[in-house]
Amino acid sequence: MSLQWTAVATFLYAEVFFVLLLCVPFISPKRWSKIFKSRLVQTIAYYGNTSFIVAIAILVFLLIDAFREVRKYSVTEKVDLTNNPVAVDHIHMKLFRAQRNEYIAGFALLLCVLLRRLATLLSQQATLMASNEAFKKQAEGASDAAKKYMQENEDLQAKLKDAGVAVPEVGKKPSGVGVQEENKTLKAEVRSLKDELEATKKVLLKSDGDVKAMKKQAENLTVEYDRLLNEHSKLQASSDAQSQDKKSN
Repeated sequence: MSLQWTAVATFLYAEVFFVLLLCVPFISPKRWSKIFKSRLVQTIAYYGNTSFIVAIAILVFLLIDAFREVRKYSVTEKVDLTNNPVAVDHIHMKLFRAQRNEYIAGFALLLCVLLRRLATLLSQQATLMASNEAFKKQAEGASDAAKKYMQENEDLQAKLKDAGVAVPEVGKKPSGVGVQEENKTLKAEVRSLKDELEATKKVLLKSDGDVKAMKKQAENLTVEYDRLLNEHSKLQASSDAQSQDKKSN
């Protein structure tokens, strides 16, 4: 076996090992996802994408060359070599090597694509498992909250019954007049809440305007204070100068 086909066979054996390793049942997809997301594997994947494409191109080229060799030495039926048995053995040996190289290149190319696909599927399965656990926890939380609200509702109904307030039974619809009155009451409450909200918005807008005005007034006062302070400093300096002139005279 030549050097190039020895390298391809070694690459094929390595691919078989990694495929079997990815198919090991006691290593969970979450663990594989953590391994794939590690810094070392991410660096290898980032810089190895070009190497993967080059490897695919080399394997395709070697597979085509193996096909050509198989067709080249498949001439035992077309050429009469009964008078030269040594040539027949030589051609059969070359044909066997060409077919062997064809299988090696083909399986190496197939496992190369299969290995990448397995890694992608394991990452997707880990993501789906994490999402499933999150949804499960969310559903359990919602169920606990619903049970809590139902318990609080039952306690409230019991307290209302103890206080002598008529509470409609669960599953029975109230009368039509009661529903209309309740709707009217709810509409009135909604209307009053809207009015209160509008009034609150107006008060907030007014207070915001007052705050801006006070802020602007404070800025003006600061500027005026600075101006007066400068004038006072100038007057103080001039008075000191005059007093020094009088003392010198």
